[in-house]
Amino acid sequence: MSGINRTEAINMKKTFKLTHEKIKYARLIDAAKHEVKKYLRRERNKKLPEGADFLDFDCKYGATEKEAKVIDLTEINKYIDEAAAQNLTSFYLEILAKSGVRPKKKENS
Repeated sequence: MSGINRTEAINMKKTFKLTHEKIKYARLIDAAKHEVKKYLRRERNKKLPEGADFLDFDCKYGATEKEAKVIDLTEINKYIDEAAAQNLTSFYLEILAKSGVRPKKKENS
């Protein structure tokens, strides 16, 4: 796999609609979770830029884009489940990929 530069990263900014005349609500929730997992997997498989040690994600979640607040990557499924519990008709999710550098550990003499 040749990889893609981080500058070509596609950020996910999406309002997930949870209403459909033929698809059940639970399947729409599952589809949203699957789309998030697919995006994360795709981004993690891309080649890291020169000098980067790891890939990090900035995430926001809210009922609407204006109400979105910063959340941790590990909390995405919890918030999607919360949207299902509240029977929301849609929710907004933003995931921005960024590269990071680990600080070097000090050697004890």
